[in-house]
Parts: sequence; structure tokens; C-alpha cells
Amino acid sequence: MQMKESQKLLLIAFVFVGFYFIPFSSSRVHQALIESFQMAREYAREHVLLCLVPAFFIAGAIANFVSQGAVLKYFGAKANKFLSYTVASVSGSILAVCSCTVLPLFAGIYKRGAGIGPATAFLYSGPAINIMAIILTARVLGPGLGIARAVGAILFAFIIGLLMHFIFIKDEVAKDLSMEIQTGIQKEEKPLGKTAGVIFALTAILVFANWGKSDGRGLANFIYSAKYYLAGFFLLVLGYMIMAWFKKEELAAWVGSTWDLAKQIFPLLFIGVLMAGFMLGRPGHEGIIPMKIVETLVGGNSIKANLLASVAGAFMYFATLTEVPILQGLLGAGMGQGPALAMLLAGPALSLPNMLVIHSVMGMKRTVTYILLVVSMATLSGILFGSLIS
Repeated sequence: MQMKESQKLLLIAFVFVGFYFIPFSSSRVHQALIESFQMAREYAREHVLLCLVPAFFIAGAIANFVSQGAVLKYFGAKANKFLSYTVASVSGSILAVCSCTVLPLFAGIYKRGAGIGPATAFLYSGPAINIMAIILTARVLGPGLGIARAVGAILFAFIIGLLMHFIFIKDEVAKDLSMEIQTGIQKEEKPLGKTAGVIFALTAILVFANWGKSDGRGLANFIYSAKYYLAGFFLLVLGYMIMAWFKKEELAAWVGSTWDLAKQIFPLLFIGVLMAGFMLGRPGHEGIIPMKIVETLVGGNSIKANLLASVAGAFMYFATLTEVPILQGLLGAGMGQGPALAMLLAGPALSLPNMLVIHSVMGMKRTVTYILLVVSMATLSGILFGSLIS
């Protein structure tokens, strides 16, 4: 999506006003700038190679080798709602990804023909429902918040997807018709089994390479200790598939699609991470906005406290699983249980970098609607949960 001339003018004006008025001599601004680049550094070290690169290649494979007919059948506007929304809503349980890593996958299925409903259900569920995060929440923050987060996240994905579908149903029907016409003149080149095998191997690399450490013993901890061996094994499997199943032209098309997505998404992510670091800093560090302000305003279970927690969570950037220690600190500082759930339901699924990218994929109107749905539902859930436990 290209920027309009008026949008370019507003961006230039915003940057000018920022440089004109920001007091760069202030020690707090110095600290915020350091946090901005430190967050970008951590993001580059911890998320680009093992998270984003596999995600971009998965999205590129979807764009090239998954037929539009198959996407329309299972995720289009006319697809079986129960099947498509159930699959999209629980898909996050196998993906330990953050709100930014899920973006290439979302862009891939949306551009391939998935309806706005299933696509946004997947966009929300990817970072919100992974099993490790739910278990860690229950262990550290208590079973009440753990269960509420699990149930709330699955229901959120389902409901938000359905609401997005019905709000934009006219556009969805038109999009389906356009995709069906394109599908009618295309032919599927790659057998479904081979396409599924490649996407499975890439997904396994993404999951195992980013497997988080678990307390105690058990299967999860064993997988963590062997995660690089498992990821390496699937990398070898992927290498065999590529050499045995693909022609040079297919590989070139795959890499081209992956690069197109990277060019669209990565610069916006980088800008968003810098801005998020400047405003709120990393866990345990402060940006330009003091954490004490957040801590003092999210106590109790008022509408204001829950709304603020939802909005703050929506703009903060949570790397995978980092939301739990952040919430632990906030709860210790006096945060209410309701606002804590609101932040857990809004935070991991949204972030400033995430917002910038989904705007470039599906436009301003759909992006604003999606953000408002997440924030409002997180706020209402927080109020309800806070009332129940009190």
C-alpha cells in the first residue's frame, strides 16, 4: 500500500516537529534514546534470524505454492465458519511467536485470499495462545490469570475474527469473487503433499529454534535442551526437499516473494521497535514514559484502570514470554488483577510495530477496527475478571 501525498506531508511534519521540540539535552531523553537502540539491538539478536527469517520463508511458500482455491475453500468469506475460525483461533498454540513474527504469516495468507475474519483470528491467536505462555502465566501469576488468559485468548480470536468478517462483509464478498476469477485462470503446479511438507519443516524450525526454557523436568524442558538439534534436523530435511522437489524457477519465485514481504514489513518493524523502545523502554528499564505512571494508574478494577492497561499493553512491545515477568513486577507494584488480564489479552497480540505493519497490509480502516476490538474486549474482560475474583 503506497502512502498518499497528504500522508507523506503529515509524516514529514511530524518528524520536523519532533526534532524541533524534543529536549535532547535532557537526561531522560538520553536514556530513552539508549533504550530505543538497545531494544532494536535485542530484537535483531533474538528475533530476526530464528523468528522472522523462517516466518518470511513460510509466508513466501504460502504465496507461491498454496493454491488460492485451497485458501478460499478453508478461509474465504464463503468457507465453513466453524472450521475456519476454529483452526485460525487455536493455531497459536503451536507457534511460540511474538506480535511481530506472526506478521509475515498473516500477510501471506491474507494476500493469498484468506478472508479478513480468519486472517485476523490467526493474527490475534498466533502470539496470544501459545502453550508455553499460558503455562508460565499460571505458574508465575497464578492459576486464575492463567486460565482466564487461555479461555479469553481463544474466545477473543474467534469473536474478533467473526466481527471483522461481518463489519467488512461487502468487501469480503467482492474480494472472494475477484480471487475466484484469478483462481479460474491459474493452475496449481506443486502437489499438496510437497507443499505441506515444506511448510511443516519450516514451521518446525521456527517452533523448535525458539522453544523457551521451562521450570523443572519433563518433555518441555527436554525439548529446550535439544532444541537446536531438532531445528537442525528439520533444516536438513528442508534442504533435501528443496534439492529433490524444486526447480530453479520455483526457488527463484519463492525467494522473490519472501523478499517482497521482507521489504514491506521489516522497515516498518524496525521503526516501530525504535519508537516503542523510546516511549516505554525494555523490561526493567524506562523510556520517556516513567513506569511509575503506569503502576499508579492501573490499581483496582475501575474502567479507567482496565482501559489504560489495555491501551498500554497494545502499544508496548512484548517479546515472546516477556509479558509474564513484566506483569509480575506490575502486580507487585499494586496493579489490579483485572487490569493485569486486560494487559495480557491486549499486549502480546498487539504492539506499535505490529500496528504499522498490519496497516500496510489491510489498510487504515480495518487496522483501526481491529485495534479497537482488541482493546475494548480486553478492557471488558479485565473488568469482568476483576469483579469475579473480588
